[in-house]
Amino acid sequence: MIILKSGREIDAMDESGTVLANMHIALRDFIEPGIMSWDIERFAHKFILDNGAIPEQIGFEDYKYATCISINDEICHGFPRKEVLKNGDLIKVDTVINLKGALSDSCWSYVVRESTPDKDHLMEVALKAMYKGIEQAQVGNRLGDIGHAIQTYVERENLTIVREFVGHGVGPTLHEAPNVPSGKGLRLKEGMVITIELW
Repeated sequence: MIILKSGREIDAMDESGTVLANMHIALRDFIEPGIMSWDIERFAHKFILDNGAIPEQIGFEDYKYATCISINDEICHGFPRKEVLKNGDLIKVDTVINLKGALSDSCWSYVVRESTPDKDHLMEVALKAMYKGIEQAQVGNRLGDIGHAIQTYVERENLTIVREFVGHGVGPTLHEAPNVPSGKGLRLKEGMVITIELW
């Protein structure tokens, strides 16, 4: 069932998203060669709690961590672990937080210190593709318009998407209807809150 959110609920989710964005911004200076993804987990968990929020992923389907941290070729949903990060590693940090009942969900990518042209290209295309998807998130468009815009742009840049993973609704729980794949899909309505995910 798709749950439409009120303006008040969306404002509360926006506040939650601000805390989450600030956590990601703080990670820019924290992530460096020699730390472990476990250190990122501890940093993120503390940041979330210190800002009055709750790491919503803990306990979801028995998951034990505040974050999912994927390294290099891992697509998503990697566990934090005691693996030392090296210069040039590509790290994806994904989490959902709950601020006074309002959820926000976000994954950011980081290159540990020195990047490469290939990684720069990947991250630049992913960022532009995300905004192309956001442009299609308009009342009256279809869910599939979002994925189609992303896929078309990504493939034009000689990259591919991973079809097994899609965006989804969020709030009042982590994963809500509807899924956000390529294709036609439902019409977008005012009050729908979805994640736009690139894998």
